[in-house]
Amino acid sequence: MRLFIASPIILDDYASIQEDFKGIIEGKWVEEQNLHLTWIFLGEVDDDKPLIDKLKEISPFTNTINIRELGYFGRPPRVFFAKSEEKALYDTAREFRDSGFDLYRFKPHMTLCRIKTIYDYKAYKEKLKTYRERSLGVILPEISLYESTLSPKGAQYSCRYTVKI
Repeated sequence: MRLFIASPIILDDYASIQEDFKGIIEGKWVEEQNLHLTWIFLGEVDDDKPLIDKLKEISPFTNTINIRELGYFGRPPRVFFAKSEEKALYDTAREFRDSGFDLYRFKPHMTLCRIKTIYDYKAYKEKLKTYRERSLGVILPEISLYESTLSPKGAQYSCRYTVKI
C-alpha cells in the first residue's frame, strides 16, 4: 500500500485562485476534494497496524488552523501551494517526531498545482503578493492515514484511519 498521513483542508474559494492564475501558469491542479496538508509521505507499506498504533499517540489540534498565503517550491517554481505558519502545526509536528515519525524538513504546505509552465513570471510574482496575509481557508482538526492509488487519471485517496478531537 502507498500511504501518507495528512489533514484535510477547506479553501474558501479554490476556483478563484485557479482563475487568478489562469494564463499565468499552466499545470496539474489538485482536485478540490483531494486538498490536504501532508504530514508524512510513507511510501510503500505492507502493514498499517503499527502506523495506526503510533497515530493514536498524536493529538490533533483543537481548532481549525487558518491558511494565509500562497507560495512555491523550486527554481524555477514547480510546486504551487497554500501555507500556514501557525505554531499549532509545529507543535503537532513535534508530537509526530516524539511518536517515532520522521518529519525531515517539515514545511507546512498544501499543494495546489504542479507547475509545468509559467508564462509570465513577473505577473506570477505580482499575483502571489496579492495573497499575502489573506484568509484562504482552514486546515481541519483531524489527522488521517490515507492510501494513495495511482491511476492514469491521477492519484485516488482512501482514508484508512482518522484521529479527531
